[in-house]
Amino acid sequence: MMAVFATPEDVEATFYEAIARADLAALMSVWADDEEIVCIHPTGQRLTGAAAIRDSWRAIFTNNPQLTVRLSRAVRWSGMLLAVHNVVETLYIGDERKPHGPMLATNVFQRGASGWRLLAHHASTAADRDAAETPGSSGSDGATPRTLH
Repeated sequence: MMAVFATPEDVEATFYEAIARADLAALMSVWADDEEIVCIHPTGQRLTGAAAIRDSWRAIFTNNPQLTVRLSRAVRWSGMLLAVHNVVETLYIGDERKPHGPMLATNVFQRGASGWRLLAHHASTAADRDAAETPGSSGSDGATPRTLH
């Protein structure tokens, strides 16, 4: 049975928990049932469709079975059918204490008949570590979700 996600935050939490467990089935369960889902990894590779996304994450988990992603500096916008989260990701690989990143990621969620699902995940390396960790000029601390009207 397909999981029903009540909020975009539930989808996002399941996505990153699946990465930490290297759980490909759980990771794929968060994606929208749409041929045009998109995942862009920090390497710049653009993947479209469930098969390409599944294959890329399978390879990532094979090469790095222990990935932990810590999220910070979330900025969120949400409407009735669409939500966008921009986060800073810090990666920890295996037992290493040294963080990798930061990465900037944008997650786009869509609400449909079966609840919220991930429509797009775009991660890229941050050009400047300080810029990724310092509050931006928008004045938002990311703590309060915004609503699109």
